[in-house]
Amino acid sequence: MANEQNKSTKTNIQTRHPLEPLSLSEIELTVNVLKKQSDKVTPTTRFVSITLHEAPKEKILNKSNEKISREADVILFDNGTNSCYEAHVSLENEGHLISFEHIPNVQPTMTVDEQVECEQAVLRSVEFQELIRKHYGIDDVNRVMVDIWSSGYFGQEEERTRRLARPLCFVRSDPTDNGYTHPIEGLRPVVDLNLMEVIRIEIYNHYPIPYLNFNYTADRVGKVRDDIRPLDIIQPEGPSFQINGNQVSWQKWSFVVGFTMREGLVLHHLTYDNRSVLYRAGLSEMVVPYGDPAEQQARKNAFDCGEYGVGCCTNSLELGCDCLGYIKYFDANMCTSRGELLVIKNAICLHEEDVGILWKHTDRRLNNPEVRRSRRLVISSIATIENYEYGFFWYLYQDASIHFDVIMTGILSLGAVPPDQKSPYGSIIAPQLFAPYHQHFFNVRLDLAIDGINNTAYMVEAEADPDDAEYNQFHNAFHINKIRLDTEKQARNNLCLEKSRCWIFENNSTHNAIGQPTAYKLYPGENCIPMSSKKAWWRKRASFVDYHVWVTPFDEKEMFGSGNYPNQSQSDIGLLKYTEQDRSIVDKDIVLWYTFGVIHIPRQEDFPVMPVVKGGFTLKPNGFFDINPASDIPKPMKKTDETCCKK
Repeated sequence: MANEQNKSTKTNIQTRHPLEPLSLSEIELTVNVLKKQSDKVTPTTRFVSITLHEAPKEKILNKSNEKISREADVILFDNGTNSCYEAHVSLENEGHLISFEHIPNVQPTMTVDEQVECEQAVLRSVEFQELIRKHYGIDDVNRVMVDIWSSGYFGQEEERTRRLARPLCFVRSDPTDNGYTHPIEGLRPVVDLNLMEVIRIEIYNHYPIPYLNFNYTADRVGKVRDDIRPLDIIQPEGPSFQINGNQVSWQKWSFVVGFTMREGLVLHHLTYDNRSVLYRAGLSEMVVPYGDPAEQQARKNAFDCGEYGVGCCTNSLELGCDCLGYIKYFDANMCTSRGELLVIKNAICLHEEDVGILWKHTDRRLNNPEVRRSRRLVISSIATIENYEYGFFWYLYQDASIHFDVIMTGILSLGAVPPDQKSPYGSIIAPQLFAPYHQHFFNVRLDLAIDGINNTAYMVEAEADPDDAEYNQFHNAFHINKIRLDTEKQARNNLCLEKSRCWIFENNSTHNAIGQPTAYKLYPGENCIPMSSKKAWWRKRASFVDYHVWVTPFDEKEMFGSGNYPNQSQSDIGLLKYTEQDRSIVDKDIVLWYTFGVIHIPRQEDFPVMPVVKGGFTLKPNGFFDINPASDIPKPMKKTDETCCKK
C-alpha cells in the first residue's frame, strides 16, 4: 500500500499543469538568480512582481509529451536611479537569467512595502506634524491614518519624472475608531517614493474635521440582532469537485486556478466536457474616477490593478465569514519588494452553491412535474484597496454558462464640507461629511477558445420591421441583424438598449446538429458610460472605458487594457493603442475585452460601511450544444421536514 501511495504522489508531481502559479521555491530561486547574475539588482532595487512566464499557447493546447520548461517574468524598480527593468528567468536546474531589459520613462505598480513606508514618511514629517497641529489642533500624529494614492498625471512635468504618491489623510478619535469619517480635507502631502520623503504639502481652504463618530465593528456598533439562527451548508459525502494541485475538475468543467500579483485571481484553460471554451480569463484593469472638480478631490482616479496591484491587496479568507460550505482554499505565493517570500493564506476560495431551479416543466395532463436544481461552482477572491473592498467571483454552471461578478463594499472615500453647506458633486451623509459621486470601471480580458482558438466575432441587433410592410399587418414583426466584425476598429462598440445589442463568438470550423457554427454569446449586465470628458487626464490614460466591447487578435504582449505601466502614464498605452493597428479578427485566435461600469451616487444606507453592490456579465453557449446540456442532471432527492411547516 505504501508503494501505491508513493506512486500516486509521484504521479501528481509529474502531472502538474504548466500554467499553475509559481511555487515558493520557484520565487526564491528567481530572486537568487537575479541577485547573483545581474549587477543591476542593488540594495535600492525593489521586486515589484514575480509571475509565471506562461508557456506558448500552442504547447499547452497540443497536449504533446514535450516537457514545458518553467520560467518567471519579473518587474524590478530601482529607487536609487528611478529605473524600471523587466527580467526573464529560467527555473530549470539551478536557474539562469534569460534576459534583462531597461524600460525607460515608466513607473511600475506600487508595492505593498511602499504603501506602508509612505504612511510612515508622512507621519514623521515635521512639516506635516506642524500643519495638523496649526490647522486642526491634532497633537498626537499617531492618531492619523494615511492612505497611499498614486499621484496620477495631470500635465505637470514633475509627475512624469519622479515616483510620487499623493496620500489622503484621516484622523481617528481613538485607536480603534473608524478614521475614514474624519477626513483631513485641507491638507494633501505629496511623497517622493524614491526618497520616501514628503516633498511638499498642498494646503486648501480650512475644512473643519467632521466630529461625529460612525463605527461598524461588532464591538462598537451597539445592540445587534438576536433573531438570526445558524445556517449551515452540509455536504456529508464531500464536494463534487476534484483537486490536483491547482487543477480543478467539477462535473464536466475543468480548469486551472491561477494568481498574479497585479491581476489577482486568474482562470486558465477552461473546458467543458473536454471541449475548450476559454483559454484565460482575468481582470485586466479597473479605474475609479471621482466627479468632484474641487482641486483636493479631482485627482482621485485610482487604477487599482496597474497602480496598486489587486493581487498584492488580496485578503486571507475565513471559513464561515467570507465563504460558507465545504471549502477548498488556495494560497497565493508572492514576495515582498525586497525579495522575501510572502504567502497570502486562503487567498482564493472554491466551493459549490445551490442557486435555485435550473429548469422545470409540469405536464398537467400527466401530473408529472420534472424539476432540476441548479448548482454552481464558485471561484472567488477579495481585495482590500485602502477604503474599498472588491470581491471577484467566477461562477461555472451546469448548463455550461460562465458568469463573472465584481462585488463592491467597504467604506466610501469621504470628504469634508463647511458647516451647513452641501456639495453639488456628492451626497451629504452626516454633518460636515460628504461622499463624492464616482464611477467604477472594470475591464476583463477573455482569451477565447470556442472549440479551438480560431474564432470569429459577430454583433447581433434586434430591429423592428416597418409598420407599413405588407406582411406586418399586426405590427408585431421584428428580426435580428448579424454583423461580422472583420477588424479591431470595427469591433469597438458600446451597448445599445434600443437594439438589445449582444455579441456572439463562433468557431466556423465546427458545427452543431443543424449545421450552424458552435458559439458562445456575451450577455452584458448592468453598465454605464464615463461621465468625464475625454479631455480628462484619467480618460487619456484609460481608453478601455471608451467602449464596452473590444476584440483583438491574440498577442502575448497585450495583457492589460491600460497598458503595462499605467502608473503616472501620460497617455493611452493600452487598448486604444492596440486596436489602432486595425488587425483582422476573422477566424483568428481572438481576445474579447469587456468593460463594465457602475455609477455610484452614494446613499445614507451606504454609510458607515457599504452593503454590497454588484456588476458583471455572462457567457452562455449559443449553438455550442445540440440540446440543453443540463438535461442529464439527475432528479433532486425529495426531502420533507415537518418543522418547516409548523406555525
